[in-house]
Amino acid sequence: MRDVRQPPVSSPPSAASAPLQDEASPHQRSRDLSRRGFLQGVTIAGVSVFVAPLASKAYAALFEQRIITPVTRADGTQAPLFRMDGYAKVTGEKVFARDIRARDMPHWPQTQSHAFIVRATLADRLFEGIDLSSLDADLKPDKVVTAEDLARDGVAFPAFYGDDVLLPKGKTPAYLGHAVAILIYHDFARFHFAKERLLATPNVVRYGNVTGPLEREPWGVFRYVRMGGATPFDDDSYSSLKDNTLFPKERKPLVWPKISEADLVTANGLRTAEQIAAELATPPADWLVMKRHYATQSIDTAALEPDNANCWYDPESQSLHMVIASQSPQEVAQSTADMIKASKFPIKNLFVHPCYTVGYGSKDHAPMPFIGAMCALYADGKPVRIANNRFEQFQTSLKRHAFEIDYTIAINRQTGLLQSFYANMTCDGGGRANFSPSVALVAATAAQSIYYFPKNDLTSTALASRALDAGSARGYGTLQSMVATELMMDEIAQELKLDPIELRLRNLLPTGGKNTQGAIAAGAIRTREVIERARKHPIWTERAKRKAAYEAAHPGERYGVGFACVQKDFGTGGEANFSRVEVTPEGRVILYVSGTEMGTGMSTSQAQVCVQWFGKAADELHTARVDWPELPLKAEGDNFTMSQADQDRLMAKPLWTPAFVSPSSASNSAYFFSHTTGETARVVFEHGLWPAAVAIWSKGFGGGQMAPYSVRREDARWVRGMLTANGMEPLSLQAVAKMAHAMKLVTGAVGHAFNRWQWAEADFEIAGKKQRRPSTRWPCARARATSPRPCRLPPTFRPRPSPRTPRPRQMPPALRTPPPPRPARVRPCPPRMRCILQPRATTR
Repeated sequence: MRDVRQPPVSSPPSAASAPLQDEASPHQRSRDLSRRGFLQGVTIAGVSVFVAPLASKAYAALFEQRIITPVTRADGTQAPLFRMDGYAKVTGEKVFARDIRARDMPHWPQTQSHAFIVRATLADRLFEGIDLSSLDADLKPDKVVTAEDLARDGVAFPAFYGDDVLLPKGKTPAYLGHAVAILIYHDFARFHFAKERLLATPNVVRYGNVTGPLEREPWGVFRYVRMGGATPFDDDSYSSLKDNTLFPKERKPLVWPKISEADLVTANGLRTAEQIAAELATPPADWLVMKRHYATQSIDTAALEPDNANCWYDPESQSLHMVIASQSPQEVAQSTADMIKASKFPIKNLFVHPCYTVGYGSKDHAPMPFIGAMCALYADGKPVRIANNRFEQFQTSLKRHAFEIDYTIAINRQTGLLQSFYANMTCDGGGRANFSPSVALVAATAAQSIYYFPKNDLTSTALASRALDAGSARGYGTLQSMVATELMMDEIAQELKLDPIELRLRNLLPTGGKNTQGAIAAGAIRTREVIERARKHPIWTERAKRKAAYEAAHPGERYGVGFACVQKDFGTGGEANFSRVEVTPEGRVILYVSGTEMGTGMSTSQAQVCVQWFGKAADELHTARVDWPELPLKAEGDNFTMSQADQDRLMAKPLWTPAFVSPSSASNSAYFFSHTTGETARVVFEHGLWPAAVAIWSKGFGGGQMAPYSVRREDARWVRGMLTANGMEPLSLQAVAKMAHAMKLVTGAVGHAFNRWQWAEADFEIAGKKQRRPSTRWPCARARATSPRPCRLPPTFRPRPSPRTPRPRQMPPALRTPPPPRPARVRPCPPRMRCILQPRATTR
């Protein structure tokens, strides 16, 4: 049991209040951590890692106080009339990592070095070195970093990014644009002219014998087979969720196991696939079987902020400082610490400063932060900035995957009902794996779009090629496969002479029905309501008349109206995040969140979540926090593939969690982050503000103003910033907060939540009251708070995204290769059940 009878946890000194402007030298201030007000977040590989908003005038005084600013709000609803970061952005403040220079960091040396990368433009012949003879003597780089330097010093990419961050001599580039050298300059003028010269000079990269492109196995292969029951609600004969996803025996060339040699579950899946194929080859007379091929191209995400990093390695204090543009700062912090610790460069402290960014997925597990760190190691103790220009961004940034798609769809001509769906699709993952396996997986699982198919056999392969790296991009595989499905539905409607919307209405996936993996989508499916409204719109009902009128008035031009409707999955299938909410005695609401603002309005939305519980938005917001010493959880195991037995074993550890912190992505703030912030704020209200308000209303002889009434917690509501309930006197937040602090109630809480398509739950005892919550939290005020619990997590089995369920983004290695033979298989829980772990007398 753990007793937290202690004063409310105070906020770590903000960068704005940290005594940076002292008489110490920049180097001395760098070494004096306490004087900078940093809060140690975690120790990784013996390195003290600090992840915090920039401790500088560029981020503390500017970002925390001026970029995230209070906004005008609507009376009553407290809805913001514009974004909290909107004013700073439109007035050109320093918001993004790309804006930051060494001079903006008062504890850094004030001179800025610059770096750029020389890249191979051919990927079918040996690399033999670089030729800088085109540079005059005064344009020679101050430092040239090659693969040989990295190998000598033990500097390598984190494992996720593959081998050869810089290509060694005598090897064939893995992909077009493979980096071969880093050039560092200690002044901007020489850097600028040298870079322009080399970009315009041919034969800077020297090549040897032609070898042809590298031949490698696919990054991942997935196959989803389902044979449904008589209705969408009956048990499946076979499905990937109920039984198993199919994996090939060999991947290059692609060879599937023989039924006679496979285990029972796999054999049943392969036999089901054969039945589906045979039926499509010789269909019933009343079936229409249509086959089509579709292709999409590689597309740049066109992020308005190109990739960049600004890093400083101080060998004197053995500290590395990183200003980064990343959607996943936690991953950068952990991987960088491991990467540098394994090298010859001594490191004691790592400071990661995540900024606002614009990525659309292209800055999620992107390599630029690690390239920036490598530049800093070789910059002679000077801050070095590397930043793509627009040309370099198109040349090197993560791309949306190109797809080749073959579909076969069968439909009953008489009823217009879909019968069977076969798909074979490949996505070009380029030279590094990145998220290509999960992109291929998600493309297959989303291919059904909004429709119900009784039978399906869907295969998706992520190819390794010499193309540019492809990774996370908004839409994440689904846009490619769903667009092809919608195009095919239009062709089917034309062939059957059915209205395209009518065809869609006949085939909608119903609420509670199973998708192509056998999973049931969350909540009510409202596509019918959306489509019915569209069908009544004048643009649709009058399309023929408008077409005739327009084309008559505009000879040589064409007018057309089409219709498509899709639904998009979201998340990772293993989402985790933190929130910390505090209410001061003066009634100020302070919020800390682990999410990074990347242009989605996350900061505004999280502040707004507080309105429900405090009658106003957060007064102070701190983003991109991944140091949570009040709740020192530790992630262990792979939450995608973890067995129930491993889960049971790990639950004995009071501070274990399947995942620590997730990267920021488009939907995180709207759903995942908001859940954690809301649940954490709820704890402060229910166990702090509400009992304080009851105490105020109960003052006086005989129970005060509250005695004649029956006042319940569910009666509470905030009206124009005042708390009332069933006729009670409206109370200001300041009055209630003051009473809560005086009574030593819960006035602050830290929350951690984990979602694997369902929220994890646990029992918590707070001030003598026991409650089950879909979150993991720890009150941090003067209240006794323990959590002996049976904690239950969502079931663990292979990812099973449905059209409305989250997507797995970083696939574990086990899913990139065929799983080893199993002597026996434990069936997963049905999708509507939770695996309830055995009660443990442990505390969180």
